[in-house]
Amino acid sequence: MTYRTWLLSAASIILVASAADAQTISDQAQDTAVSSGDAAAPDAAGDVVVLGFGQTRQVQTVSAIDMERLTPGTSPLKAIAKLPGVNFQSADAFGAYEWSTRISLRGFNQNQLGFTLDGVPLGDMSYGNVNGLHISRAVISENLASTTVAQGAGALATASTSNLGGTIQFVSRKPSDEADLAASGTYGSNDTIRAFVRADSGDLGGGLKGYLSYGHLTTDKWKGFGSQRQHQANAKLVKDFGDRGSITAFVDFSDRRENDYQDLSYDIIARRGLRSDNISDNYPLALQIAKVYQNQAARSAFAAANNGSTTGFVAPWTGAGFAFPSGFGTVDDAYYDAAGLRRDWLGGVTFDAKLTPVLSVVSTSYYHHNKGQGSWITPYSPTPAGALGPDGTALAVSSTSTAGLASPLGYRTTEYSIDRAGNLTRLAIDTGANRLEIGGWYESNTFNQARRFYGMNDGATANRRALDFQSNAYRTQFDGKYDTETLQYFVADTLDLGALTLNGGWKGMRVRNQATLRTGSLVAGRIEARDWFLPQVGVLFRLGGGAELFASYTANMRAFVSSATSGPFATTQAGFNAIRLTLKPERSKTAEGGIRLRSNGLQLSAAGYYVDFSNRLLSFSNGAGIIGNPPTLNNVGGVRSYGAELAATYRVAQPLTLFGSYSYTKATYRDDVRSAAGVLLQPTKGKTIVDTPEHMAKGEVVYDDGRLFARAGGDYMSKRYFTYLNDQSVAGRVLVDASIGYRLKNVGGILEGLAIEGSVTNLNDRKYVSTIGTNGYTASGDNQTLLAGAPRQWFVTLRRGF
Repeated sequence: MTYRTWLLSAASIILVASAADAQTISDQAQDTAVSSGDAAAPDAAGDVVVLGFGQTRQVQTVSAIDMERLTPGTSPLKAIAKLPGVNFQSADAFGAYEWSTRISLRGFNQNQLGFTLDGVPLGDMSYGNVNGLHISRAVISENLASTTVAQGAGALATASTSNLGGTIQFVSRKPSDEADLAASGTYGSNDTIRAFVRADSGDLGGGLKGYLSYGHLTTDKWKGFGSQRQHQANAKLVKDFGDRGSITAFVDFSDRRENDYQDLSYDIIARRGLRSDNISDNYPLALQIAKVYQNQAARSAFAAANNGSTTGFVAPWTGAGFAFPSGFGTVDDAYYDAAGLRRDWLGGVTFDAKLTPVLSVVSTSYYHHNKGQGSWITPYSPTPAGALGPDGTALAVSSTSTAGLASPLGYRTTEYSIDRAGNLTRLAIDTGANRLEIGGWYESNTFNQARRFYGMNDGATANRRALDFQSNAYRTQFDGKYDTETLQYFVADTLDLGALTLNGGWKGMRVRNQATLRTGSLVAGRIEARDWFLPQVGVLFRLGGGAELFASYTANMRAFVSSATSGPFATTQAGFNAIRLTLKPERSKTAEGGIRLRSNGLQLSAAGYYVDFSNRLLSFSNGAGIIGNPPTLNNVGGVRSYGAELAATYRVAQPLTLFGSYSYTKATYRDDVRSAAGVLLQPTKGKTIVDTPEHMAKGEVVYDDGRLFARAGGDYMSKRYFTYLNDQSVAGRVLVDASIGYRLKNVGGILEGLAIEGSVTNLNDRKYVSTIGTNGYTASGDNQTLLAGAPRQWFVTLRRGF
């Protein structure tokens, strides 16, 4: 508590000392070129959402103002959850717990979308990301200027090889022209403490300015035992040359460590409830469960080898018996502990230059280094005697083991490292009504992945902590090096004829994946995805009176990923050899159109879309996730999706704004799953794709008169399936969040702008399943792949300088 009290005290001192006003939203306006990016600046201070006016496709932008209305530290993904077609789920109140975080657009899951920060690729943001990092680690949420969602097709220049179903572009704030010190301190449920501070230098002369910021979050889990914490630092330096351009350098650092929540099944929920979790506070109980399981497994194996007889059988763990402790039905009901650790450095330099009155160039070079570890303390892999402890001392045989084991538990990790570097360069020629752009992206990425086991003890307390990077492994199951070389280019042209805007172009890509196995029996080899012509066209017609029609068509391809646990390398060598020459990358063709209307304080948008998705690749899970069996990669044919999206925002009066959205999605498999020989494996044709609600409706009321500010939002989602045959689903739910606060205005001195805010998440305290598919999907039946949503939680924030 001393450390946490110091954090809050330091934040409060900085708050009172801060005297400069916040950077206005006009400082954060973004390029609205249709071909090079989707980001659009709000047209008036205080806008909740900008509905993409002037764009030839379905686009919406959420500004920094809207992020400020959420609890500090909240993921920007949660801020865009209210947009039509966006399905966002997380098991924590902040939406930042990565194992649980999932986002999908129009039925396309997270690893089929594209994500960028200031143009720099973030990969597909999946857990255990092989080619990027999550936005919650890439930038502190207070340093975001805007988040733009293109539900159907991102811009041609987007640096992504996975954006089949749309893109999400994050733009960080620019340094302020004025010296500024902003800070906030938050305290709330589960002993949550969040502190943030940012120092802006202001213009130091000649257009040189920058900022340095730091954020810290620590919170106890809302159920079970354990914590989730993060340290982050962002720095940005800009040299502005006026009309001639600018040079921007940035460095971002994150160290995130989080104890996991237990994955649930309906069976576990029925027996133990939604609050069932890992037993990280009771190591002896975890040992007992593991010993019982191993006694059961050994007895079954003995009987199978002896015609059902158990005569002469000796249990590997004496005194443990064969019955689980009261309240536990299986070994998977609760593990001792699990965690995710990620440490990232992301840096780069952007040159933005006006070479001639008509020719400009933007070039960004970047580098990203990651070290990560996902851990499970597992009853499936007992520790052998002689394995080393964390201090390097050999572990002796347990006094209760007849099998020569040191412990019934083992510490299993999946270890990651990423070293990737790349460059994005874009040339633009503006000649009156026409804008021609040509650009390219190159990236070289080395991803190392290993699975190792570390020794656990048999004692009153555990000898290893899940939030520490481990050492002294006693076994390496596999260790692979995965190299990915990405080359992408685009050509785009936009013709603005006043009432009519036409744009079109194409992109091409080649992605080479190489697997080199150092240890183990997984895959080594090479595979490539290539298509040099993926077209995109769009049209915008301004009807007058603030109304416009838009339509677009886009073709996209998703490249293969290089990993031991996902993609074509996540199988056996024989399996890879069989598919290497015939496996086709996933493809999508998207057509959409709609109408937008803007009149005084009203913005309306209505869109319809149709998607033809082919060569859909699915990895079927094999056994409990903790066992680590290689998944089976299958080409399950096509998917047909169509739907409609409505959004409206209305400024009733200057302080009061209303927002609402509705989306309908019909996405079904077009084919049954068959073997290479044509044998029917699963009759999936006509079934709804997993984790895709048919109906979503969101609404929000925002009030801000300069002093008093408040927000209330509701989110409805219909049921979602978590089996391919649609025999298992989670029910629909309605969630409500709310906040209210007050800021000091016109008081002068150091108190000017000081604000206090209270917020509540899940106001109606709904008990529900949030994330599904954490351990993948199965064809049918129950599966331990669900996470419970967080209950009602409250937070109080004191802040200054925003």
